[in-house]
Amino acid sequence: MILGIDTSLGTAVAVVEPDGVVRAEISSPDPRGHAEVIGDLLVRVLAEATVSPAEITAVAAGMGPGPFTGLRVGIAAARAFGTGRGVPVVPVPSHDAVALAVLLRDAMAGAETPRFAVATDARRREFAYTIYDGMDDDGLPVRVAEPALSARDDLDATLEVHGARRLDAAEVPAGMLALAAARAQAAGRTLATGDALYLRSPDVAAPTGPKRVSA
Repeated sequence: MILGIDTSLGTAVAVVEPDGVVRAEISSPDPRGHAEVIGDLLVRVLAEATVSPAEITAVAAGMGPGPFTGLRVGIAAARAFGTGRGVPVVPVPSHDAVALAVLLRDAMAGAETPRFAVATDARRREFAYTIYDGMDDDGLPVRVAEPALSARDDLDATLEVHGARRLDAAEVPAGMLALAAARAQAAGRTLATGDALYLRSPDVAAPTGPKRVSA
């Protein structure tokens, strides 16, 4: 059983079997209340899946892109659960989960999926985006490029240059996050590093010199 946790947008958790069967999935759309709901959602999703913590064999952690405060809550929860249970934490780019949901939906419908970009609101009049082109032999989305930032008014033109249609995501499906982790484990692949995907430089900068002190 794989536990998926993502807080890059709202807060989403899921318990998924290695073959992709979603045992339970719960989410909260609030983009700012991650710390307040994450514990309750984890308790609820395990109960709804009728799974004990001892049955979880891996934790999929959504690594973003996303805001600093939101991402660190989910990543910390995933690492705490993994450490407590002694199971691996598998980092997964959050946009990969959205892309996998799109690709599987089209595959089940027998339709081809043209090149597309998953876009999420990064605030401050910017969007984070990742461009995808199909699914590989391991059943994972093929990233054309790593996640990037674009000014809100420039995004459509940027995607047009890459020949990608725009897909705005308001949530990240934790079930697809867990499935991506399961497929990556089965293929012996690493989808992301253990570092959160913060695409914007921090607002706080180190001081450049000592402050002047006056009498």
